[in-house]
Amino acid sequence: MGEGPPLLLINGLGAHTDMWGPLEQALNGFRLIEFDLPGAGRSPAPLTPVRMQRLARLCVAIMDRFGLERPDVLGYSMGGMVAQQLAADAPGRVRRVVLIATTPGVGSVQADARALLNVITPLRYASSTLYAKSLASLVGGRARHDAEWITEQTRIRFQHRPSWRGYLGQLNSMAGWSSLPLLPHVRHPTLVLSGGDDPLAPVVNGMMIAHLLPQGRLLVLDGEGHLMALDGHSGSHPAIREFVSADDVHATQVWSRAREIDAGALRAALSAAPRQLPPLNLIDALARRRWLSPSAQ
Repeated sequence: MGEGPPLLLINGLGAHTDMWGPLEQALNGFRLIEFDLPGAGRSPAPLTPVRMQRLARLCVAIMDRFGLERPDVLGYSMGGMVAQQLAADAPGRVRRVVLIATTPGVGSVQADARALLNVITPLRYASSTLYAKSLASLVGGRARHDAEWITEQTRIRFQHRPSWRGYLGQLNSMAGWSSLPLLPHVRHPTLVLSGGDDPLAPVVNGMMIAHLLPQGRLLVLDGEGHLMALDGHSGSHPAIREFVSADDVHATQVWSRAREIDAGALRAALSAAPRQLPPLNLIDALARRRWLSPSAQ
């Protein structure tokens, strides 16, 4: 939709394109290309889970379909994982990258225990009432205090709620995947946006991603939650627009506000992270030991 510089949007776990409405308004003047990942929205669930590398190739196929040589790419949550893989696998097809409320997969710091237990099952999609009641603890931010917004988010989500097979297939797509070995090779200017109140993707994960990216910077939005990309009141929207519309990102205010993450800052954040649930805590720790420099672990 729209006319202007192209921007490919990659959505999150179980999400569909109708949920992009608030961001579409903020990005008026851009050509937006959106699609439902396999197993979500109007895209059917495949018989077997689609691995992250194949999802990245799907993005390239979509770009080919619409004649996009080198668009900017924005990925939110699971879509941010796909965007990381895409930038690593097809660097010549991507200009700039925006990563929102996402993680590096294996090696990341786990979500809040309640949010983690909530997200690993599609049970909340059994009813709109259950979904609405679970949203605050799952995504934080505006959902903690705005009942009207929760109602609207629930209504939009349930227009095309994922099937159990589709949802579990997407979870399987993320299982065992890590961007930690990929990120040092992704040289695109990348803006990483993390919400200060995101139970699903704690800020330390954004720090890890920005630290490993040669041209990555992190902007933390205090009080914002996991769904900030879908929130019309979010401070992420003007930051995104400034970043993707600038001729030179290094001269923008958003790039100046965002910060590089050095090894000392990352090490301190990892040390302050809450205790993780076994056995994933050991797997994540081993991944960080392998792919992070000793000074950052």
